[in-house]
Amino acid sequence: MESNTDSQTLVVRSLHTEYFSTAWMAFEFMVGFYSGLKAGSILLIAFGLDSFLEIISGSTLIWRLRKENTGAGPEAIERAEKRSSLIVGIVLLLLAVYVTAVSLFNLFTHATADTSYSGIAIGIASVLLMPILMVRKQSLGKALHSDALVEDGMCNITCAYMAATVLIGALLTALLNWWWADSVAALILVYFIASEGWESFQEGHAK
Repeated sequence: MESNTDSQTLVVRSLHTEYFSTAWMAFEFMVGFYSGLKAGSILLIAFGLDSFLEIISGSTLIWRLRKENTGAGPEAIERAEKRSSLIVGIVLLLLAVYVTAVSLFNLFTHATADTSYSGIAIGIASVLLMPILMVRKQSLGKALHSDALVEDGMCNITCAYMAATVLIGALLTALLNWWWADSVAALILVYFIASEGWESFQEGHAK
């Protein structure tokens, strides 16, 4: 009975962590996407759209944790998670193609992005917050023997790398007025988006 209570406590803590993480991703999406449109920055637009897809992934994990907490069958949970991974993976790969095409077009046409202070601010906040979320999710995931929660923590580190790329690109644009910085940083971001997308796609196709 005690161990069951401990397990439920861990699930509740995990859910609260995921609620906060998903809410932050929603905020990150709104700020990043709006800032990108306003500044004409493909880098910030891509970052915002990736955050939107993280909302889908986080919501799937919340659903899974709630189902596990109420004793749902593992097969039904696994099927739904694979379907979600497949959809997210496909959209991420399409996003990588879109960002690559727009970035290359901007480089050829010497298109510039305006300075975005809100983009710089969201980059700093994400670089600081994501490692904290990663540590907490991995700790809870190991305690619950939940590979999905541990893997979600690793996604936060990828998000931190992406935020750092966004921050560097935005700072170079603001401080040095390098016209090509936004597009080059966006192409670097494509590596993380495509890697994330391919991993989700493979998980969705796994038997």
